[in-house]
Amino acid sequence: MQAATIRKTHTYYRCHARTLAPGSQALSQHPRTVNLAEDVLLEPLNKWLSQIFDRKSIDRTVAAMVASQDDSSGKSSREVAKKRLTDAETKLRRFQAAIAAGVDPVALVDAINEAEEQRAAASAELNGLPAPNLTSEAEVQAAVDSLSDVTVVIKEGDPEKLSRLYGELGIELKYDKAKEAVYATTSPRVFNVRVRGGT
Repeated sequence: MQAATIRKTHTYYRCHARTLAPGSQALSQHPRTVNLAEDVLLEPLNKWLSQIFDRKSIDRTVAAMVASQDDSSGKSSREVAKKRLTDAETKLRRFQAAIAAGVDPVALVDAINEAEEQRAAASAELNGLPAPNLTSEAEVQAAVDSLSDVTVVIKEGDPEKLSRLYGELGIELKYDKAKEAVYATTSPRVFNVRVRGGT
């Protein structure tokens, strides 16, 4: 969407259907023009930001940011290796229980050896994977502390300071025309985690 000022006082965000790629799925349901008044957005956006970055709520916000991190690099490989390790350990426990219940251990030698090989391979794979590249809670807290005082900037209402603040916070708004709702996310530039919320 592009900002447009009308009569020098009102700012609207416009999205024209002609700006979408021809053949796009969104094009079939997109009105010719969507106009969204900025003043309708700013009050709920600023209220949400004031709530999540208020000093009383900051611990909860930091925890949400840490929890929302997505370590896509190696995540699926790690999960697959963990599952194989868990499966192998489960098999070994079953074999031990069977032996304790009276099954001849000689009959289970091959199965036990195979399960131990699977456990060793999965464990070696897990140990060989790089550590997840996640931001620690202390790093997130330090990054949040380094931001401008969000609530003070919002209370002052200075357009230039607000613009800088939105940039620091990496504010992204997505408008859902069908639901007449705007979804806001913040992804502060100092780290790459997100806090989601609706306005």
